[in-house]
Amino acid sequence: MTRFFRSPITWVLLVAALTIGACGGDGSSTSGTSGEPDTRLKVVTTVSPITSIVENIAGSRILLEGVVPEGVNSHTFEPTPSMAKLMAEADLIIINGLFLEEPTLALAESNKRDRAVILSLGDQTVTPDEWQFDFTFPESAGQPNPHLWPDPNLGLRYAELVQGQLAAMDPDNATYYADNLERFRSRINQMDQAIRTAVATVPEPNRKLLTYHDSWAYFARQYGMEVIGAVQPSNFSQPSAREVAQLIDQVKNLGLPAVFGSEVFSSDVLEAIASEANAQFVDDLADDDLPGKPGDPEHSYLGLMQRNLEAMIPALGGDAAALAGLDIENVFDGVSGAVYPQ
Repeated sequence: MTRFFRSPITWVLLVAALTIGACGGDGSSTSGTSGEPDTRLKVVTTVSPITSIVENIAGSRILLEGVVPEGVNSHTFEPTPSMAKLMAEADLIIINGLFLEEPTLALAESNKRDRAVILSLGDQTVTPDEWQFDFTFPESAGQPNPHLWPDPNLGLRYAELVQGQLAAMDPDNATYYADNLERFRSRINQMDQAIRTAVATVPEPNRKLLTYHDSWAYFARQYGMEVIGAVQPSNFSQPSAREVAQLIDQVKNLGLPAVFGSEVFSSDVLEAIASEANAQFVDDLADDDLPGKPGDPEHSYLGLMQRNLEAMIPALGGDAAALAGLDIENVFDGVSGAVYPQ
């Protein structure tokens, strides 16, 4: 697939990273208060929904840092050479996988310590038989849609994998991680039921999604919706005039009330499609940009899901009231200190 490739820039970064990693020492650090070594696991994550899931399971029992800034296109994100030291010091590197973060994975593999673990969540959540291919991720290219987390049931599977890995590496805190997982599971189950209730209020002909970037394949399969198209081609170029015209005709013929843009991807073309098809243009769906700012109650994976559904359901003619009372805050007490790059 032409979407991902080892560009000259990427190779330069990897060479620089190897040099930095070789000088990184053993990765030990000291706390800022007592001066004693901080023995907590050092965990590095990629996109912010994964960082949030890990934070919910681990709380303050690990040192957690994400590397992909929120609101950045994770498909094309190129890690900086300075991230090599972070990778070299990590005990655990958690990625989505399924070809989402190839340059970041290459940097991790080149710089991690021998005993460090790379946990690829997506690859352990769905089998190749369950891969979803679609407009932005065609089967002919061989790389599936990697956006599993918009289905909260798959987000829960991510949490289970994280809990299992953390417990294996840090058995002294295994009970803490397990307790947080059960609290997280309860909230996911509540979110799942609320989504089903809300989707049921959408008139059946309207249970179709036209988006800019195709992030909703697994969500749609889970909740009885259909992704009818995505504006962004698989090579991340602009769609052709013919493709735009076909999408306008499709929206008109189906009588769709709304089409959906993204906070991350430019949606000028989709806005024009909506205007020509007399549909509402909703421009605030987010794949991996959590609502609010780090530390805000809504800045969480569950907050992301709630915000997306509260934008989507009413635009399609349904009632999102079932989502209003959900507890979307982190499940652990206190402050974790997790780093979410902005």
